[in-house]
Amino acid sequence: MSTEDQSAPRSLAEALRARDDASLAALLRARPDLITPVPTDLTQLATRAGTRASVVRALERLDRFVLQTAEALAVTGDPATREELFGLMAGDAGEPAVVAALPAALAALREQALVWGADDRLRLVRTARELLAPSPQHPSPTGLGPSVREATAGMSPGRIQEIVATVGLPSTHDSVSAVGALTALFTHRRKMAALLAGAPAESLEVLERLVWGPPYGQVTADPAARLRWLLDRALLLPTAPGTVVLPREVALHLRRGRAHRAPEPVPPAVEPLVVHAPQVVDATAAGQAYTALATVEELLKDWDEGGPAVLRAGGISVRDLKRTAVALDVAEPVAAFWVELAYAAGLLASDGEADERYAATPEYDEWVERPPAERWARLAEAWLAATRTSGVVGGRDMKERALSALGPGLDRSAAPEVRHRVLTLLAGLPEGGAPDAEAVLARLRWERPLRGAQGTPGAHGTQAAPGSPGYSGAAQAGAQGDDDLRSRLARWVLAEAELLGVTGRGALSAHGRALLGAAPPAVRAARAAGAAAPAGPGDKLPAHHRAATAVAAPLSPPEQAVAAAAAARLLAPLLPEPLDHVLLQADLTAVAPGPLRRPLADVLSVLADVESKGGATVYRFTPGSVRRALDAGRSASDLHAFLAEHSRTPVPQPLSYLIDDVARRHGHLRVGAASAYVRCDDETILNEILADKRAAGLRLRRLAPTVLAAQADPAALLDGLRALGFAPAAESAEGDVLITRALAHRTPPRTAPEPVPDGPPVPDGTLLTAAIRAVRAGDAAATAPRKATEDAAPLAPGQLPRTSSAETLATMQAAVLTGGALWIGYVNAEGSASQRVIAPVRVEGGFVTGYDHTADEVRTYPLHRITGVAELADD
Repeated sequence: MSTEDQSAPRSLAEALRARDDASLAALLRARPDLITPVPTDLTQLATRAGTRASVVRALERLDRFVLQTAEALAVTGDPATREELFGLMAGDAGEPAVVAALPAALAALREQALVWGADDRLRLVRTARELLAPSPQHPSPTGLGPSVREATAGMSPGRIQEIVATVGLPSTHDSVSAVGALTALFTHRRKMAALLAGAPAESLEVLERLVWGPPYGQVTADPAARLRWLLDRALLLPTAPGTVVLPREVALHLRRGRAHRAPEPVPPAVEPLVVHAPQVVDATAAGQAYTALATVEELLKDWDEGGPAVLRAGGISVRDLKRTAVALDVAEPVAAFWVELAYAAGLLASDGEADERYAATPEYDEWVERPPAERWARLAEAWLAATRTSGVVGGRDMKERALSALGPGLDRSAAPEVRHRVLTLLAGLPEGGAPDAEAVLARLRWERPLRGAQGTPGAHGTQAAPGSPGYSGAAQAGAQGDDDLRSRLARWVLAEAELLGVTGRGALSAHGRALLGAAPPAVRAARAAGAAAPAGPGDKLPAHHRAATAVAAPLSPPEQAVAAAAAARLLAPLLPEPLDHVLLQADLTAVAPGPLRRPLADVLSVLADVESKGGATVYRFTPGSVRRALDAGRSASDLHAFLAEHSRTPVPQPLSYLIDDVARRHGHLRVGAASAYVRCDDETILNEILADKRAAGLRLRRLAPTVLAAQADPAALLDGLRALGFAPAAESAEGDVLITRALAHRTPPRTAPEPVPDGPPVPDGTLLTAAIRAVRAGDAAATAPRKATEDAAPLAPGQLPRTSSAETLATMQAAVLTGGALWIGYVNAEGSASQRVIAPVRVEGGFVTGYDHTADEVRTYPLHRITGVAELADD
């Protein structure tokens, strides 16, 4: 065996052992599930890296070209050479783009520990090979079938010798050499071309239909002549009765050596479809951001007296969602988006009462007092991190249960990643550039071809509700033919970003860019011109593709808070300045030519009803709205003074008369709780009520000249009398008028829903350093050479040494005298077992103190927790 062969790794664990700390950190950062929990040594790390769940998760995060490279390795021999891999990917012609991109793809597979070994002995991790290699149950994405050796495994030796003779090869003494001769023939380009040159045209047509997959076909018991010609030469091989397959070597010859019909070494470009002026984009986005704030406020005001009831299974009913959509004047899917956004921001929740309903939280009262830009940043920050996805409302879960707004089953853990990636692609375009949505989707499919696809881990079998944001017209038609979860999420992101004001006219706004923590394109260009960045795998791509990856990974919560504050500062100057006045008109309306300041808006929303919204809001004064203000504790003089102070036009006489008329009658009748009663100093009014046939349902009777009793509750009595045209006021048991305050119903303090994590979080630098140190230390202890003893049986990898208490104590005391190092097994108070290498310096009181080589410090261990001890070899 050569020196080079002796130094080559013989297992994934040895390959990991040869890595430096930076390379191990890159692996653990790319596959954080490998350190949850931290493995005891590199052997355990390698074992965990080869488990099915971890390999599937790693494959899901490969881009299309890296995945194609892994698929090509799965159809090569094990091990394979770099030349074999390059031949399968680039073909006989050696496509330059593929050849140029392959080193980076192979490096990515090595970094993620999916491939190990030297260039002349490349090995795909066994689990990945099982997942990607072709089989009748799981066809390969390459469309290739089994090799000649695999397909002839059950064939009789006589039949194999007949095939060898038919193709003109000399007969052999055994089937193994015969199959080897066939394989050599099919992989020899010139000889194979000569064999096919004599094939009938009909036979070649059969091969052409199977060459790119699927490689299986059906035949009858008596095949036609064109099929018999192929079967006699093993160009088709039987795999089961009535089924034949095209051998892999034959298909590769017909494909000119390529494993894939269309290798994709370069990601699809995301170019601007149209470029708007940045000022137009920012102004449009700011206008939509203000509309978003107004919509959320209107939603929660509509639910002030208690919103929709909570369904038994959670969420709100379809009817309540329709009512909310009508109140907001939006489509139902858009209403579901606003409801879920307010919920994600912690502004609404269920009140927890016996008759449970949704309502605003105390956090909402603090939120409405903040400046508009800060309120928007709160919503945008919640949207970026939320895993609850309103787009699936109206669909069905895996158990065919309906998915309702605010209900369970709406979490899609991939949503935050897709949002960040879509916005990152927009950030990579020139300022004001709006891309084609299909180009964005194509890029996402290239970046994660397996992630979220139907039939793969992470897929959800729900369909988008028709009419969802962004699902109108051509967009909806495209979505119907695309069941990929990641693509549907991306469509919703583009629509929701426009609704929220992160984008304007399809382009990322300046405050949207700041929300990502991204620098403007001009700044990025200046940085690139000032200093060259170190080369990396991404530098294999053209510059216009590298620009799309200029934004870093999703920000941590503290970083996101800083970015949201920066976005708020950029948005604030673009939002309209709140006004302190309205324009009163003679038709009992008031026109607000813009957004109103908080006190004015709050009082006016009680005093009048909103009639229309748009660039200007029109309020209408009615007897009911004026009575509502009086019920809230306002007097007629207060209302006159308020209108005179805040109107740029004189208070119209009809409005003054309306206020005075309602105020004159307001509270003349008093309703309190007996069952309920009505009292009034004017007997004629009570006589009028008793004489009115419409009051029969209240079942009134006179108790005294000024008191009527009713068998209805006070609330029903109030509503009934108001329906008759009276203006009663409720009173307390002490006879005081009850003031009905607006905005009174709030839930107890509630926290916003926590996003569902998409797997373990990416470890930070501190955790990585500590984890790598612990793994290295454990590996040093596990692989330390130990003295051989006659009666000691060899230990399995990871197995702790076992010795008696007396033997452990004697060995420790001897090591103190000689200054030697020992290998020990140790179980801590939590029951976690580990291996350590220590040099004992003192043994007393049931404890051993020594220098722990694995921890690189002096430590003390209880002897009763040491499972066993072994001496290390002198070397």
